Order: sequence, then C-alpha cells, then structure tokens
Amino acid sequence: MRMSPAKLLALALVGTALHVHAAALKVGDPFPKLPETPAGKVVIVDFWASWCNPCKSSFPVLEELHQKYADRGVVIIGVNVDDKRAEMEQFLKEHKATFPIVHDADKHLVAAADIATMPTSFILDGTGHIRAIHNGFHGDKTKQQYITEIESLLK
Repeated sequence: MRMSPAKLLALALVGTALHVHAAALKVGDPFPKLPETPAGKVVIVDFWASWCNPCKSSFPVLEELHQKYADRGVVIIGVNVDDKRAEMEQFLKEHKATFPIVHDADKHLVAAADIATMPTSFILDGTGHIRAIHNGFHGDKTKQQYITEIESLLK
C-alpha cells in the first residue's frame, strides 16, 4: 500500500518527536523536525482529544480547510492525544475527517510541542517554522484567522 505524503508526514511527526526537548514553542521557532515534510507546503498540526468540546467544533472547520486548500499545497494533520485508540475512533465516526490523523497515546509529540490546551494548532510555513499558534477554538473568529494566515503563507 502506497502512503500519501501527508500520511508519511503524520507518521514522521510522532516518530521524530522522541528526539525533541520539551520547551514552549513560539511563533518563529522551527517545529519539531519533520523529515517527510513536502518542500514548500503550509502545514497545520492540530492537537485534539475526543473529550474536548471545542475540538468537536473545530473538526468541521479543519475538514473544510482541507477540502479548500489541499490542492494549493496545504497539509492538515490531526494529532489525537486520547489514551485509548477506541475513543479516537469513536470521535472520528461522528466527526468525519479526510485529512491524516495520528494517535499520540504515549504523548511524545504533545511533550515535544509542550501542549497545555485542547485543541492547540500550529500553522507552519514551507520551511517548517511556526507562523501562528492557536490555543483553543473560538468558532468563526478562529476560522477567519486560519484563512487569513493560510492565504498569507500561500502568496
């Protein structure tokens, strides 16, 4: 079975997180090394959990952004932090996503990125540097921020 670049990137995210020291990431910092990152791609890495109510609202927006921007070079990766895979799978039955999802049950990437709030998302530029960080999800306000940031990075 051939894996898409986005799925390879998602797997690489979790695998390389083991080698990163935990520290609060900020805008301008490089995100933990992503060796499979397609050159020049805008990447949104979204940390979420099944028990997170704002995550339930953010998923349709992320799916909409995936549908709108995937052909323009935007890759969205959901990083689930549930302890049990079954909880993640149940959530995904109710909240469909066609973008790649990684299960980070051991919390390696969560620790590497120093995640304290669910959801938390990072928008990365084509060089893998953080250009925006979103803590929580605030409906249309966050959606419009995502669109503005994506459009700016695609120019």
